Amino acid sequence: MKNEIIAEFSNISKIYKIKQFCSSRRNIALKNFNFDIKRGEIVGLLGLNGAGKTTVMKLLAGLIFPSSGEILIGGINPIFSGAKQKIGFLPELPYFYPYMTCIEILTYYAKLSGFKEYKGKINKVIDKVGLTWHTSKKISEYSKGMMQRLGLAQAVLHEPELLILDEPVSGLDPLAVHDVRNLIAGINKEGTTVFLSSHSISELEKICHRVIILSLGGIVKTVECDAWKTAGGLEKIFINSIKGGEEVRKR
Repeated sequence: MKNEIIAEFSNISKIYKIKQFCSSRRNIALKNFNFDIKRGEIVGLLGLNGAGKTTVMKLLAGLIFPSSGEILIGGINPIFSGAKQKIGFLPELPYFYPYMTCIEILTYYAKLSGFKEYKGKINKVIDKVGLTWHTSKKISEYSKGMMQRLGLAQAVLHEPELLILDEPVSGLDPLAVHDVRNLIAGINKEGTTVFLSSHSISELEKICHRVIILSLGGIVKTVECDAWKTAGGLEKIFINSIKGGEEVRKR
């Protein structure tokens, strides 16, 4: 349903306690973070290193917990299985057992998800991500681009409502970037909502409906695709949005 909210952050703060030799210090990764994701859209998260992007991704996936505030996915806290069934997650550096094949890996994840009839689903998702001709290879033989395809396959195997992607094209060559971008767009057209982070402004411009600019643990601007097209590109908006905050931090 158009404009239906599938995920929401309400007044989220996340503080990490960093242990030192005889003391500890607090690192505020997010502060008063408020944000909604609407069903059917592709939303990008853009920011400098240390802005809090990976923290947002892990919070939404239920891998870490907020220090304060509330996160809901379809009205359910991410820590509960009902919310986890609605999401698929691809971390920045996915890892799979190198001695297994992609079919063995996906069978393993299918069983973890409780599927009883999973062979058809596995064949379908392998074809979707373009690994049909590589099913006999061990994961140790896979390129970075093939690993990302497999990562997407495991993330969408259970047909999630929300797909969370942390730097999905990081380290890929131009052809692999193009292929992964098309895969994400195709998954979105099938009805899956996508939330992704990236350092690549041009990639977010090409695929996103909306981009959130994050700086120092807070949202400094939300930009619709029509806005960056009118302004001549997302890069100019991004630089102008974060420049003030970064100058303050250097003082």
